[in-house]
Amino acid sequence: MAVCISCGEALSFFAGDQNRRCNKCSKADLWPVGHALYSERVEAELLRDAEIEAIVLTTETAPNLNITKRIEIVTAECAFGMNIFKDLFAGVRDIVGGRSEAVQKTMRDSRKTVLYELKKEAYEVGANAVVGVDLDYVELSSAGSMVMLVASGTAVMIEE
Repeated sequence: MAVCISCGEALSFFAGDQNRRCNKCSKADLWPVGHALYSERVEAELLRDAEIEAIVLTTETAPNLNITKRIEIVTAECAFGMNIFKDLFAGVRDIVGGRSEAVQKTMRDSRKTVLYELKKEAYEVGANAVVGVDLDYVELSSAGSMVMLVASGTAVMIEE
């Protein structure tokens, strides 16, 4: 069963929004900054993010880390599209040369998102690190405007 990413409450099939948040947390976006429930939600999100933070390595081992248990393979996917303006300017850059900062920013944001999702997957299976991380980019459309980033690795427990 899915849980709210903000407060951890179990979600029913019909409750919550597309961002996997319960109705209470979805409405929290409308609360003013000084509202008690707003502060409660922000505090819960910060606590959850701190718990999810894990070590992520592209190698299987590191000299200073002792892996005590290998749990399972974890994966995370992020499909992202670039809007018409990013596509247009990237097309111009393709013709005249140079770097496309809009495309680079989109790729950077997707990488951060997919690595966070990978850490979250590892946390949900009881791991405190992910080793052997691999990032793969897949073009979903022939125009290049839709790209998927897949991250995979092995969820492990390491000595603190």
